[in-house]
Amino acid sequence: MALMDNTMLGDLNERSREVFRQIVDAYVETGEPIGSRTIARRMSEKLSAATVRNVMSDLEDQGLLVAPHISAGRLPSEKGLRLFVNALMEVGDLPHAERDQLTKNCERAGYSLDEMLGEATSMLSGLSRCAGLVVAPKTDGLRLKQIEFVPLSPGKVLAVLVAQNGSVENRIVDVPANLPTSALTEAANYLNTQLAGKTLDDARLLVARERDRIQTELDVLSANLIDAGIATWAGGVKDSSLIIKGQSQLLENIATIEQLETVRRLFNVLEARDQMIELLDVTSDAEGVQIFIGTENKLFGGSGLSMVISPYQNAEGSIVGAIGVVGPTRINYARIIPLVDYTAKLVGRLIG
Repeated sequence: MALMDNTMLGDLNERSREVFRQIVDAYVETGEPIGSRTIARRMSEKLSAATVRNVMSDLEDQGLLVAPHISAGRLPSEKGLRLFVNALMEVGDLPHAERDQLTKNCERAGYSLDEMLGEATSMLSGLSRCAGLVVAPKTDGLRLKQIEFVPLSPGKVLAVLVAQNGSVENRIVDVPANLPTSALTEAANYLNTQLAGKTLDDARLLVARERDRIQTELDVLSANLIDAGIATWAGGVKDSSLIIKGQSQLLENIATIEQLETVRRLFNVLEARDQMIELLDVTSDAEGVQIFIGTENKLFGGSGLSMVISPYQNAEGSIVGAIGVVGPTRINYARIIPLVDYTAKLVGRLIG
């Protein structure tokens, strides 16, 4: 792809590149076909509309522009957008204010993994004006490494469960207000002795099988605490699951019935969660942000929408999930790419 982009870019002189860049910028702003007069007014070099029209004709012959229906204007093709993203676009840094907003909101989202991921997805949707989506980590087959109970306030305890792959799950557990710290210590010691190296399914079976014996070895409160500590994690995300926020963003700027039907078809795909786990497969063999423009994204069946997505890693550097956005092909790639990149790194840091 890169070699093809460089070859195609080499075929464009500086004037053609500038005209093409202005067409893409105008398309991102309006979503409408752009005419030669509009581009001539936007150019830094003073050119006549006729000259711009000739350049646009050449770009269309190269497959970089298309003429929708009978409109006199032109739009960048998927091939053109790919060239722009790969070879012409300048990606800046995410503004510090947005970094701080993302970080603070995700850190304040609570101790639950799914709450943090939900907040990250909502923030991503709001800042990008696209639908945000995240594939949550699998916990099926996850093996426990260490368990701790941390007192928060009377009647509230934080259960911290660390897996052997480095992922951490935190849940708040309700306990009697007068529960002694020694009971928490006993419960953690027992669990670390009995459950280290075991999967969550193993842990649930062990607790169920030995509940009576636990209640005789420890006091009733500790047994309840053990049960609650395991149950809260087991009640979380068991298999890879999908969180989607901001689908309504896709309904903005719908101009035709055909576009509306496209978005409706996409909604049906977004609801098919078993299919959406394929998003993780898309990113599992690559690093960093990936961009799928229009029909490049086979998962959406040529819906004419784009997806910008990045994998995120656990503390051991293993890819455990993916987060990104889905929107029209005219999304602001230069702004959204660093937004997705930072969010993925933030999520990885918080789960680690």
